[in-house]
Amino acid sequence: MNAAVPGGRASRLRRALRERLAIAIRGGPALVAPGVYDGYGARMVAQSGFEAVYMTGNGVSACLLGRPDVGLIDLSLMAGHARRVASCVELPLICDADTGYGGVVGVRRTVQEFEAAGVAAIHIEDQTTPKRCAQLPGARSVLDFGAAVDKIAAAVAAREDPGFMVIARTDSVGANGLEDGIRRAQAFERAGADALFVELKAHANILDDIRRIADAVSIPCTVNVDAGGPLASLQTKDLHRHGIALAIYPALLRNALGFAMREALGHLRDDGNTAAMCARMLSAREYSDCLGLPEVEDWERRFPG
Repeated sequence: MNAAVPGGRASRLRRALRERLAIAIRGGPALVAPGVYDGYGARMVAQSGFEAVYMTGNGVSACLLGRPDVGLIDLSLMAGHARRVASCVELPLICDADTGYGGVVGVRRTVQEFEAAGVAAIHIEDQTTPKRCAQLPGARSVLDFGAAVDKIAAAVAAREDPGFMVIARTDSVGANGLEDGIRRAQAFERAGADALFVELKAHANILDDIRRIADAVSIPCTVNVDAGGPLASLQTKDLHRHGIALAIYPALLRNALGFAMREALGHLRDDGNTAAMCARMLSAREYSDCLGLPEVEDWERRFPG
């Protein structure tokens, strides 16, 4: 079924995302979306009881290319990968769509591709091309105000399913200061954005900045909790008290898994065996269960021919 068909699976998950964010914006708990870069991670998130999953462009660049997030992933790679991830879990998938992969014409195709892939929401940022992950060192440059707003307006106009969410992201705070970030956030809301994501670097007053942004708009605010600083110690149950409606954790799994892989490989190299890791690995049964093998076997038993 086409992802845009009302009543289809994708439309149902998009409605669930909107309804959950509506609860958050009314003062309910923030929606927490751990970051993944593949279907295995997405299944882990679903089986851990979370309500949404986030696909990180940084993680996908590492997964597919083994390279840093410096604009090397294109639309075809990202949307194709998103289709596979979205298909393996019954959770709304929120995707990093970088700069929208071009100007306003490119943005239209980006929305079409992600919508057809069954994704529930994307965020599009106002960095200039080539983009650079906000968590990497170095300065960021952003589009001028009018071009940034037009890009979001184009994304909103391009969707076929009105349930598909466009999250407008700005990296302008690092380049132009918080006031410009708030000004852009308000303009993105007027252009039809469904939620906002003002990228902030970790600093002592980051919670005050988030509160100012949330108070300046009436749509949900997204925050990258992995940015660190005072955010790192916040309990998820308290995020909404600071104006956070959607909390994404892009680095949690990719960094934790990287640490575990490095440790496991080190034991094999230095010890000559994997004994030291056995108690810290999934069993073969746990691994197979995570991937849904029992359901596959049930299906096979239905058709034994």
